[in-house]
Amino acid sequence: MPCIRIYKNRVERYFGSEFVAASDDVSADATTGVASRDRVISPEVSARLYLPRIDPSADKPKLPVLVYYHGGGFCLGSAFNPTFHAYFNNLAALAGVLVVSVEYRLAPEHPVPAAYADSWDALAWVVSHAAPAAAGFEPWLANHADFARLYLGGESAGANIAHHVAMRAGAEGLAHGATIHGLLMIHPYFLGTDKVASDDLDPAARESLASLWRVMCPTTTGEDDPLINPFVDGAPGLEALACRRVLVCIGEGDVLRDRGRAYYDRLRASGWSGEADIWQAPGKGHTFHLLEPLCPEAVAQDKVIAEFLNH
Repeated sequence: MPCIRIYKNRVERYFGSEFVAASDDVSADATTGVASRDRVISPEVSARLYLPRIDPSADKPKLPVLVYYHGGGFCLGSAFNPTFHAYFNNLAALAGVLVVSVEYRLAPEHPVPAAYADSWDALAWVVSHAAPAAAGFEPWLANHADFARLYLGGESAGANIAHHVAMRAGAEGLAHGATIHGLLMIHPYFLGTDKVASDDLDPAARESLASLWRVMCPTTTGEDDPLINPFVDGAPGLEALACRRVLVCIGEGDVLRDRGRAYYDRLRASGWSGEADIWQAPGKGHTFHLLEPLCPEAVAQDKVIAEFLNH
């Protein structure tokens, strides 16, 4: 069965739309001690926040903040999905970070670039809490967010979104003097007409990803559109990426593996002044960590990410 069917007057999704409730301050996650709550940012955008267990003897301890954009080909997934909920309960506890998991509008009802606009608005809302008296006041962010340790991240299409949000931050800046400390790119969804070796790992999946992009972004010029190929001539230069550190995670068996590796290589060669690292999961495919969260490679990847967020 396909993950999504698109009709003239409706869209049917068969994966990624399941809902699980946040703890809403009633009781933290029994396994990790992480509390979660949902917040409406605008009529189009909302988010689920995750706060790890706080030492009761500490006076409003400050934590790194990870603003995260879920994947799903721009058309699937949700910040309120049980898979992501479990993932962030674990990651928030492991890394000791405050997570803001963003719910943005999905294509094809809201074609790309709607997701980029929504994701920027979510980051702007988070950063607004760096001001002494923020509109849309969220106590977890106001009391516990360390805006000197602000990270963006995402997997697959979410990594694509995180890249473009970081580039926009480089071009426009953020309010209240906030800056992005790091960018987490997990199995990024990039394409291009240039052939790379990992294209041959699964030619059918590779073509499916190309077809998906054309449907989700009807105005695209194709695989060399700067939105899906950040290395093409005419794309904004990677040297302007607005962060000091980048971690790229790839899977050895992922058809998008070499696009992620190219991102790492091109970024380092661009003249960007930050520090970049890359980590590869041996033998694993696209977003394996969400499908097999307890496998040794997922546990190892989580550890690498946690270290990155606490550098």
